[in-house]
Amino acid sequence: MSRRKTIIFLGDGMADEPMVELGGKTPLQVAYTPGMDRIAREGRSGTLLTLPAGFPTSSEVANMSVMGCDLPSEYCGRGALEAAGRGIPLRPDDIAFRVNLTTVEEGILRDFSGGRVSSPDATLLIQALNDHLGSSKIRFYTGLSYRNILVCSGSEFTAQVKTDKPDDNHGQRVAEHLPCALNLDGEATAVVLRRLIAEATEVLTNHPVNQRLKAEGRAMANGIWPWSGGRAGALKRLKDKYGITGAVISAVDVITGLGRCLGMEVVPVPGATGYIDTNYKGKAAAAVEAIKTHDLVYLHLEAIDEVSHEQNLALKIKAIEDFDAQIICPVMKAVGPDANYVVLPDHPVPIRLGKHTRTPVPVSVRMPEITPDNVMEFNEVDCPRGSLGAMQGDALMRALFG
Repeated sequence: MSRRKTIIFLGDGMADEPMVELGGKTPLQVAYTPGMDRIAREGRSGTLLTLPAGFPTSSEVANMSVMGCDLPSEYCGRGALEAAGRGIPLRPDDIAFRVNLTTVEEGILRDFSGGRVSSPDATLLIQALNDHLGSSKIRFYTGLSYRNILVCSGSEFTAQVKTDKPDDNHGQRVAEHLPCALNLDGEATAVVLRRLIAEATEVLTNHPVNQRLKAEGRAMANGIWPWSGGRAGALKRLKDKYGITGAVISAVDVITGLGRCLGMEVVPVPGATGYIDTNYKGKAAAAVEAIKTHDLVYLHLEAIDEVSHEQNLALKIKAIEDFDAQIICPVMKAVGPDANYVVLPDHPVPIRLGKHTRTPVPVSVRMPEITPDNVMEFNEVDCPRGSLGAMQGDALMRALFG
């Protein structure tokens, strides 16, 4: 057990599968990653099951697993975490849903990100939804780009609805993936969500933003997809569970919201976008400062996940290398050898599929006081051979903090 300062480098969606295009190797194996490989070479490796059966294959589940949360008792849905990330207060009878702005053509989901709609354009579209569909019980909130939030207020609303993930259903008919009730209590909520999806299409398609995008030959953000609803949860704070303080650095609301619910300081980074144009150097500098005053820094990079969903192999390799070169290597150099360093993805996003899988992810942990194992490189093939073994639950956090 170690009580040293600890930095977790989380590359969202970084894990993959062997690919014919890469000679049977994975993107991690071919990418140049001296920082990640140093952590593996000087530490111990293994795997971590982050998406156990019975829970959605979503990033909130995966990151909660990494942070040692007890999913059966603490899982609260992605919407509630993203609301926390935005600082949106939820009342006891509020249900918060994550809402994607999407691109729909002839009833087919063509893009779960609405053509990667810009945040300024998304703000105008969300405002229009509030103007036309909002009420004292229905409120839309802006997030970052296509990632937005819907809050339903009232005792008639519940989280007992089945809502599919949009990024799992590219090319599918929207009508085949509409929200449906899990029981009688969820029927009223499902009806409202289906109505909002139908009515939003007309509001968004005719909006000047989308008419401009159409004229420019770009994808319109002309649909909404609400999913992963839940109430404000009862997550245990890191201070109570492990006796540590923490800081979280991320561009996306689900991660900052998770951090806030865990009692961590949310460190904003100007220019952090959640894509490959993010401010890598700013994130690295923020981590170096945050570790001075906290026991744990959780540095999350979304870009790798985004290009993996796009099934863009070249950009995935570039994003992995940028993560290593612009964040991991400079942070380790600045902080020095006395800290603990951890590197892992939250879940795989194989380029072949463009969506999350439940395969356990590789993890490497460097602690100055432990004897390294024989793993020399950080990747999906070598790490499972390491001495940490096949971890699950809160095993990683217990290894770091007891």
